Amino acid sequence: MKNTLLFALLLFVTTIGIFSCQKESSADTPGPDTTLDRKALLTQWADSLVKPGYQRFNDKLVVLKAKTTAFTAAPTTATLTAARQAWQAAYQEWQKVELYEFGPAESVSLRNHFNIYPTDAAGINSNITSGAYNFELATAIPQQGFPALDYLLNGVASNDAAIVQQYVTSANHRRYLTDVMAKMEQTFGTVYSQWNGSYRDTFVNNTGTDASSSLSRVINAYSLYYERFLRAGKVGIPAGTMTGVARPEKIEAYYFKGTLPLQLATTAHATVQQFFNGRTGRPSLKSYLDALGAKDSRTGQSLTSIINTQFGVSYQQLSTLGPDLYSTITARNADAVASYNEMQKAVRLIKVDMTSALGITVTYVDNDGD
Repeated sequence: MKNTLLFALLLFVTTIGIFSCQKESSADTPGPDTTLDRKALLTQWADSLVKPGYQRFNDKLVVLKAKTTAFTAAPTTATLTAARQAWQAAYQEWQKVELYEFGPAESVSLRNHFNIYPTDAAGINSNITSGAYNFELATAIPQQGFPALDYLLNGVASNDAAIVQQYVTSANHRRYLTDVMAKMEQTFGTVYSQWNGSYRDTFVNNTGTDASSSLSRVINAYSLYYERFLRAGKVGIPAGTMTGVARPEKIEAYYFKGTLPLQLATTAHATVQQFFNGRTGRPSLKSYLDALGAKDSRTGQSLTSIINTQFGVSYQQLSTLGPDLYSTITARNADAVASYNEMQKAVRLIKVDMTSALGITVTYVDNDGD
């Protein structure tokens, strides 16, 4: 009898053990949303997008530093023109990396130091006059970066000869331009060195989907960038979609104007779509969503197809705002509002449908009032 009970007990324990192992095995069975898939995606982003993108931008920043240094050392119309050209080239390249506001870039608030506009011209003039300023203060955010360079190279006087003369006669102007460049170089250098150091492996190996995971940080940064800094910043706010009053002076590169503001916007938009689609045969948001079988919540169609279609429509509408975005907002603002509205349609697809399909929680709050 005792042997029978012992056998029964042993059989029961063995059965429970087998069942537990089966459950654990089932939980670890690879599916379309596996850690391996995420690691491949993160590796592609790190090694084929972020690091090469930062390298190209760093190359442009180095040239910009050299040209502005040459200008402050010997202010002439020729050195001013060369500095402007380098500024335009670096500003264009910036549009291709600005959306990478995660990891080291998020830690140092790279975007705040590089591209908050409109710039605070009155604050810059006050800083130049006093010779005392601290770029780490919150009030100094709009007094530095590319928008500050826009004012310093294009807006401190009414024409090129007067701008040059300002720098010839004012050591404080020369110093401020030098300090803005030094701050940009130092801030970006921190981000660049970390990606070329240990952070790359930290990023690639953080394969979860929780709020602190690399995937979550990238998706939140991507969605936030498209919604707030591209849709609203480059088009919606200047067009007055939140206030009902057009404010063309709030465009990017306001002091330079011409074709550059729209070029910056279209470059940024193209970058967003290129990041989504990646390279053929390589892991990307598109391939990942397709592997998950993600569908549009309203139509049941392939989510990636719907997103790409809307990206195409919004890019086309944005392209019609040229060649001079300032003049377009001034003379035919309804077209700028229409561009904003097309981008808004993509926001829902990215922020709601895509994040839901990926199992990612949106951690930022959009506060632009729309």
